[in-house]
Amino acid sequence: MVQLTRIYTKSGDKGKTALGNGTRVPKNSVRVDAYGTVDETNAVIGVARLHAQGEVDEMLARIQNDLFDLGADLCTPGDGSDDNPEQPALRITAKQTERLETEIDQINASLDPLKSFVLPGGSALAAQLHVARTVSRRAERLIVELAGVETINPEAVRYVNRLSDHMFVLARHANNDGKEDVLWQPGLTR
Repeated sequence: MVQLTRIYTKSGDKGKTALGNGTRVPKNSVRVDAYGTVDETNAVIGVARLHAQGEVDEMLARIQNDLFDLGADLCTPGDGSDDNPEQPALRITAKQTERLETEIDQINASLDPLKSFVLPGGSALAAQLHVARTVSRRAERLIVELAGVETINPEAVRYVNRLSDHMFVLARHANNDGKEDVLWQPGLTR
């Protein structure tokens, strides 16, 4: 279990931070930006949970926990293949991604078919989930950028890609299974 005794350490006052393996990097490195945006996604989901109940809230709670796992994965260089077997780094797993896929399929089965693109909005929960979707897409772009310059766990990309899909179908579910979606009307204001 993690125990924090001090909130500030002053060790980052010169613009560097420590990764999970102790390496110090600039706070504006793509790796820090990637896991920082995962943290931002988690915070947005926390706000969405103010409007969620029951099974939806339970899904979001699991996802928030997963996002801490994803952040831990991304803050530790490598893909897991060279981790110390006695103390392996925490890595996001295929099982976590598969759980998202199962939930997406279950939610999507009850949704009205799409006839247009969906504008962010509708219920308060749906609007917040659309914010979470867009922030998770930004996290995905940063993780892909990181993967282009460093070795990372490939499951991290798969997980965050499914996450944005999950937020999309969950937002539609929050809009009365899509019946109250706000639909794009091309050229409406020409």
